[in-house]
Amino acid sequence: MPRVQSIERAFAVLGSLAYGPIGVTEVAERVGLPKSTVSRLLGSLVREGVVEQESGGSRYRLGSRLITLAQSSSPATRLVDAAHPVLARLAGDLGEAAGLSVADGFDVHYVDQVDTTHQVGVRDWTGTRVPMHAVSSGLVLLAAAQEPTVDAFLARRLKRYTPKTVTAPAAIRRRLARARLDGYAWVHEEFAEGLNSVAAPVRDVSGAVVGAIHVHGPAYRFPRSGEDREVAARLIEAASQVARRLGAGLPSVEH
Repeated sequence: MPRVQSIERAFAVLGSLAYGPIGVTEVAERVGLPKSTVSRLLGSLVREGVVEQESGGSRYRLGSRLITLAQSSSPATRLVDAAHPVLARLAGDLGEAAGLSVADGFDVHYVDQVDTTHQVGVRDWTGTRVPMHAVSSGLVLLAAAQEPTVDAFLARRLKRYTPKTVTAPAAIRRRLARARLDGYAWVHEEFAEGLNSVAAPVRDVSGAVVGAIHVHGPAYRFPRSGEDREVAARLIEAASQVARRLGAGLPSVEH
């Protein structure tokens, strides 16, 4: 296969994956190539990290390396720049890891995290993606979505990660309504046992939600008894600081 033609076909395959995970047959149909050719291209793209195969499945999706490359020249880079010093202060104030995420289809894509010096901490989630219903940042991002998007998300079969994962559509709708009203959302051991988190949305100058910041920590110490609202209020203020930095073209992290 000539090199230029190979590049053209690779980009056609990437374009076919832009709107969600699909299998080899559907990719071949969309790009008009034999399945054997598509299979070889997908294998090469997986090895380069720009395409990922779903765990235990036969469908493919855009990979984290491609998303990272795209974000290096996108508004997401500016969002990370605006949020990072705020996350650092938030993590220092609360003593738990603070992170930033953006919507990636029906997933949350974690794009930054600031850890603490706690001997017992949590893993760095940067670069990973998680379905929205299972994490606090996903709930606040989904709460900001248009109703047809919410309907489409809830029409899917939602995975239960722990016994506490909420998957019933009616219950999730109630949580989204609560998140819109409160300006934040808590999740208690729903994605991983022993892990709690709280998130608040970040808005741009137009008021549109462009991301979410969150704090997460071991359930035995986070949040401390009776401090859930205080922690949430601190997070909302931090989200406002990020928004102000975005609107002002950065500087000023309040003390």
